[in-house]
Amino acid sequence: MALADDLIREIDGRREDLIALTQDLLRIPTLNPPGENYRDICDYLQKRLSRSGFDIELIRAHGTPGDSDKYPRWNIVARRDGDRPGECVHFNSHIDVVDVGHGWTKDPFGGELVDGKIYGRGACDMKGGLAASIVAAEAFLAVCPDFAGAIEISGTADEESGGYGGVAYLAGKGYFSPDRVQHVIIPEPLNKDRICLGHRGVWWAELETFGEIAHGSMPFLGDCAVRHMGAVIDEMEQSLFPALAQKRTEMPVVPEGAKQSTLNINSIHGGQSEGDADFTGLPSPCVPDSCRMVIDRRFLLEENIDDVQAEVLEVLKTVEGRRDKFRYDLRELHRVLPTMTEKDAPVVRTVAKAIAETMGREAEYVVSPGTYDQKHIDRIGKLKNCIAYGPGILDLAHKPDEYVGVDDMLDSAKVMGRSLIELLARPCESSLNKGGSHAFA
Repeated sequence: MALADDLIREIDGRREDLIALTQDLLRIPTLNPPGENYRDICDYLQKRLSRSGFDIELIRAHGTPGDSDKYPRWNIVARRDGDRPGECVHFNSHIDVVDVGHGWTKDPFGGELVDGKIYGRGACDMKGGLAASIVAAEAFLAVCPDFAGAIEISGTADEESGGYGGVAYLAGKGYFSPDRVQHVIIPEPLNKDRICLGHRGVWWAELETFGEIAHGSMPFLGDCAVRHMGAVIDEMEQSLFPALAQKRTEMPVVPEGAKQSTLNINSIHGGQSEGDADFTGLPSPCVPDSCRMVIDRRFLLEENIDDVQAEVLEVLKTVEGRRDKFRYDLRELHRVLPTMTEKDAPVVRTVAKAIAETMGREAEYVVSPGTYDQKHIDRIGKLKNCIAYGPGILDLAHKPDEYVGVDDMLDSAKVMGRSLIELLARPCESSLNKGGSHAFA
């Protein structure tokens, strides 16, 4: 149909603009932690989207984890209303990026374009997706100014550290309530022909074992908390890890290894605190009276959060029965229940159709091994019609020399644009097609 053809030509004609936009976003180093330059990137997006007729709100998430006068948690929500009532399509992207790390051969904040790839921290996760959604929306507005409903584009804080200063805060304020927004697309890098329906659950906890301090030359006069923790880890190796490996899910989780339950020992520390980097002395000889371990348990839709906790408590109970003076404290840090949007949900069907039309193949349905901001849209916003779809290769996220392909961004922008046609453009299409047909190519 003519409208879809016009849209594709419009997006192809914006290739250089898409490249420049992505490079500009990458050159704003929005590192989290601690949460740098959030206001700078929001100001940049405000200028860009205001020119396209969007009404802008800049929203600081006061009092959320990490928010401070030095590192304020700023978010942007841009909205463009159509000429008549209809549904709202919301594109949500996080603006923060993780630490650079080591091993880069490109400037992490240079936005260098090499052989059709744009390099930089956050290129695929997920500033390339943000740029693609903006170009898709602007191209749609250019070819269909007479549309129904509304388009929203948000850039939100802190997804990499839980999303509490971003989507969770906005959802609590009603920005993702079903009476305001009906369809949400999160342009995370899941590959351009995949629709991500949701994610596994997560339970983070900190376990501390206790002992008694004594002179290191006479450990029999103390009680070593590290040895107690070693016994816990040994019991996990003997009983818990084998049990988790037997738990399998019907969720289409990728990669294959994530189709089972998993537990990661995220960190462990016992005894004296490490000295400053410039300290060259030796530690004092002490029996450690405390050892702390953070665990990261990922669980499946088929599992119950109470059972997840009970399995860890059973390990501790077993160790307690075997060791004298075994004392511990278990503290929950974070929990997110699994979520998975149904395949017949409107946004899923719409994006799947757009993928087939754009790329000539059927969409693949996946579930993410880790959580992303869909958890807050579902749990707090009470909006189920939400997916992740965007350009980029998931395996490149958080890696050195992270990049996003320009052609992948263009294809994803076309999928997003076609989705807008399907959901919002029927009055526009009917004005072009006097016969009243509503078929879209």
